[in-house]
Amino acid sequence: MFNLHRLHAALLLAAAMVAISPPALGTPDRDTQEISRYKLTDAGLSKYAQASRNLGALPKPPSANCAEGETGDTDDSAKSLDESVARLDATDGVRKAITSAGLTTREYVVFSWAVLQAGLAAWALDQPGGKLPAGVSMDNVTFYRKHAVTLQQLGEQTRAADCEEDAAEPE
Repeated sequence: MFNLHRLHAALLLAAAMVAISPPALGTPDRDTQEISRYKLTDAGLSKYAQASRNLGALPKPPSANCAEGETGDTDDSAKSLDESVARLDATDGVRKAITSAGLTTREYVVFSWAVLQAGLAAWALDQPGGKLPAGVSMDNVTFYRKHAVTLQQLGEQTRAADCEEDAAEPE
């Protein structure tokens, strides 16, 4: 079943791996390159926010983990952009919720990853001696910093919607 909070948690973990992977591990894979090349824009953020609101309006399964510190990560997490897109498209209403906002499902997933990658890079740059990780766009970091409050609110709204649905479910 679809759980936007779990998607964001999984994307955060994957973006962390992308942001901290040392160049010595070799050339980034196709998915990492696509995320790194993606340019975050105001128009994209507007569509992403609408898609997120649309997704928030979908019925939620009672399986979201909303206790403090629970991410809901499982070993069956998607291993690629293609797999993430296929899983989202296979969930009732998700594709329509995203495309009605003007994005493809793939753009939605890549935007999510690019935001997380930029956020982690912004954090890294704020650390003593911090450097921009290889392959991360400084323009995206600047975009992230400019829109950090909006992006954080989107994340909180998504998590709150998932958790409110869980709270409404009888035990």
